Amino acid sequence: MIRTRTAAFWALCAASILYGSTFVVVKQAITILPPLSFVGWRFLVGAAALLLIRLPRGVTIWRDGLAAGIFLFSGYALQTQGLITTSASNSALITGLYVVLTPFFAALLARTALRPWMAAGGGLAFLGLALLTRSPVSTAGAESVMTFRMGDLLTVGAAASFAVHIALLGRLARRHPVVAFTGIQLAVTGVLGLATSAALEGARLPPAAALAAVIGTGLGVSAGAYFLQIWAQTIMGPSRTAVILALEPVFGALTAAVVLNERLSVRGGVGALLILVAIFVVLGKEDAVETKAESISAAH
Repeated sequence: MIRTRTAAFWALCAASILYGSTFVVVKQAITILPPLSFVGWRFLVGAAALLLIRLPRGVTIWRDGLAAGIFLFSGYALQTQGLITTSASNSALITGLYVVLTPFFAALLARTALRPWMAAGGGLAFLGLALLTRSPVSTAGAESVMTFRMGDLLTVGAAASFAVHIALLGRLARRHPVVAFTGIQLAVTGVLGLATSAALEGARLPPAAALAAVIGTGLGVSAGAYFLQIWAQTIMGPSRTAVILALEPVFGALTAAVVLNERLSVRGGVGALLILVAIFVVLGKEDAVETKAESISAAH
């Protein structure tokens, strides 16, 4: 069991690195291919890879995969659309709010009371978000005012969708074979991505310049990282999974700094730090409670 938990821990670390590295890739790719089209093709590539390995069987796995896939699509659609008007580093750090939001939705699904440190962490994360995302706007003859960028707001919606997705996986993932269950979610995301793209952006095939990004993120992240996450979550549980995935925004911001030379302002840096503190305080405390509960259960 210890070896299995260790393997799950390193699997989630690898998933975090893969997730974090994609913000820069996607930021560059959506200058060539419209965002919803990119989401659709990317996830269809990942779905094809997994469904070739194992086809799902039975109505239940399709029902649960559809439910989880809808929230996965919502998260990626909002995140990718948001990257048009926000930076890769902001997108990574704001997306990391799903780690704070996951216990909220997990408590809601389980119909349990919200613990005080969850509320405190949520408030701290909101303060950090305000500092990170509000940018000064100067107008002629008027004092500078503060405004939220639409890309940042869309990314907040993405973080909420990802949090619901993880909370759902905590209830559904153990019921099904991991490969087939993951494949359905990716297929749902891909189909919805292309359908909404056809309606809003006009249907189109990926141009040659975007193929590497589509295939790389489709196989390496959509198929590979999500398989690692869902398998590991069946062992670690939703809160521990979210703790380890908190590394994602850190890798995302570092990649953006190295590749795109993006830099946070002092205010943005303080906001980013508050978000990361909220992530680890809330879920570190939640992890301790889970560990204690498991010890009591094992004693019986």
